[in-house]
Amino acid sequence: MYINSEDLLETLLTANDQYYAEYKVFHKIKLDPRITPLGRILRKTSLDELPQILNILLGDMNFVGPRAYLPSEKNKMAGHNNIIHKVTPGLTGWWQVMGRNNISFQKRLELDVYYIRNFTFWLDFYIFMKTFTMIFTGNGV
Repeated sequence: MYINSEDLLETLLTANDQYYAEYKVFHKIKLDPRITPLGRILRKTSLDELPQILNILLGDMNFVGPRAYLPSEKNKMAGHNNIIHKVTPGLTGWWQVMGRNNISFQKRLELDVYYIRNFTFWLDFYIFMKTFTMIFTGNGV
């Protein structure tokens, strides 16, 4: 991302109704102009996630679990933060393999809560394997 991306986000959201509407639903912008050309390639190939391996080795993250939320999103989590913030975030998760960029913020919360309440080794194995399939096929990224 470009420097001062948070400030740029505020400017984009106030100046462009389309960006505002998309961000309100998904808490992200699909064709985000704040992302550099190299960043687009890294995100498309999921190579931007590789540094998270260090966080996994340090014990700050799991391979599978809910993705971390931004502090600014806490007041929009409608009480789901009570359960989601009790578990260690993951590099990949149920939300990513169930649609990622095509899922609203509210649906993401529901999927994360579902994952936490229904966690099994086999569910993690399924998510982990499906993540590799999605990376190599480019689907859902």
